[in-house]
Amino acid sequence: MASTSSRRARGVDERKHTGSPLGTPHGARPDARTDIGTDLGIGDVLPQVRLTGVTKRFGNVLANDGISLSIMPGRIKALLGENGAGKSTLMAMLAGRFKPDEGRIEVAGKAVDFASPREAIAAGIGMVYQHFMLVENMTVAENVLLGQEGGFFLNPAEMRRVVGGLAERYGLPIDPGARVGDLSMGERQRVEILKLLHRESQVLIFDEPTAVLTPLEAEALFAALRAMSAQGKAIVFISHKLEEVLSVADEIAILRRGRIEGEFLASEVHSPAELARRMVGRDVVLEIDRDEVSAGRMVLDVKHLSGEGLEDVSLDLKRGEILAIVGVAGNGQQQLVEVVCGIAEPQAGEVSILGKSWADFFHSRGWKGELAWIPEDRAGLATGRGLSLTDNLLLTTREGFAHGQWLERGRASETTRGIVRDNDVRPGRIEAQAWQLSGGNLQKFVLGRELYREPRLIVAEQPTQGLDVSATEAVWQRLLESRRTAGVLLVTGDLSEALQLADRVAVMFRGRVMGLFPVTDTAQVERIGSLMAGLRD
Repeated sequence: MASTSSRRARGVDERKHTGSPLGTPHGARPDARTDIGTDLGIGDVLPQVRLTGVTKRFGNVLANDGISLSIMPGRIKALLGENGAGKSTLMAMLAGRFKPDEGRIEVAGKAVDFASPREAIAAGIGMVYQHFMLVENMTVAENVLLGQEGGFFLNPAEMRRVVGGLAERYGLPIDPGARVGDLSMGERQRVEILKLLHRESQVLIFDEPTAVLTPLEAEALFAALRAMSAQGKAIVFISHKLEEVLSVADEIAILRRGRIEGEFLASEVHSPAELARRMVGRDVVLEIDRDEVSAGRMVLDVKHLSGEGLEDVSLDLKRGEILAIVGVAGNGQQQLVEVVCGIAEPQAGEVSILGKSWADFFHSRGWKGELAWIPEDRAGLATGRGLSLTDNLLLTTREGFAHGQWLERGRASETTRGIVRDNDVRPGRIEAQAWQLSGGNLQKFVLGRELYREPRLIVAEQPTQGLDVSATEAVWQRLLESRRTAGVLLVTGDLSEALQLADRVAVMFRGRVMGLFPVTDTAQVERIGSLMAGLRD
């Protein structure tokens, strides 16, 4: 990861200016006055976007409360906040998905009232989402020009020339003639960015952009962001990875409970811990003390597992261990989880769980109490959005709450109340429906629900993806505690998480295990990024 000191100066030494709390972008006067969040511009430079008093409600929930914020050309502004702070809602209004209930949005000095994302795109606002919208059987050039005026009147060679020139200009290396279905996730993201750049978007919003990238691809993205901002683009960077924020951002805005809590230069922050403290209002432990737990009996043994998306996978896991499966999404992790959790049957090879064959384990009574699965899709697969927390508990088990045809809801409610209390799930009401919880609180509930029966094998898929540092801290601590009675199979794309929690790491690429080694093997750990990209040497 690039260090904080790797941030670049763009034409001026912005870190030495004292006349503006947010530094000075291209061409601006060093002594110009700036009022954070409500300024008319820095010097002679107007904000590319200015939000004034923007408020958005969803029923009784106040998502954004009178937010005023400026997004300057030639700058990278990081937008931080805990889950539920209002970041996504604010950017959804800027991107035309929601309308504000109150307040004013200006783009390039003109008031706008977007009725759709199409109108926002036409005004120069572009957003790169985590889930890409590409046609896999078409080329890069065809995807970039798809739906754009005059795009398909060009011959293929001219299309490749146009897109290739754009890619070179902004430092986004890619083959314009390549089929999108053959590209890595990082390359697909570049196609999405090129689509916006070809539409001449002046504001580009990136929502957790490195969640699907290898470390090498993440560094390439940061270089591209710097190139875009150096050419005058206004960049909004949303991430819970604080090291990334300090590496790439010029300025940082923090949201808390729907309001702007503070804005400051990234250069004013000296460590991720300090940034976390500013964000949540307290000290956050970003490095977990791992108590030593002796490895016990084997809880999972996979030998030469092959099938759709998997090729000759072998690994094992003991009680007291955390084994991290790392790799970019789409490299066989999901297929492995489906086999281990009983959703898909092994096609070739052997899988034993808690000393039993795969078939014997999943045909035995009570296996659900032995195996816990925390899916990646916490809002869709793990919970019923419109159900109360008590009903979400009963979705996964009736054991202990049913006598014949009768269901003891009182006992289920009491168990749910204990899960909510012990895992600090907010709001602390068991009647709350799943959709009313922030991502972090919903994940804490799912984790508590799955672990309260003390399973012996835990499968946790991307357990902190999209979570703020406070929720991440709680989830990490809970997983470490669970080692005393279980083995944990941790599937994650976050290398720092894997190295913090795991005893051993297995790197997957295109369905194969490229390497499996203890985290104490520093030589192997240094190769993880290359292994994730399929490079053994």
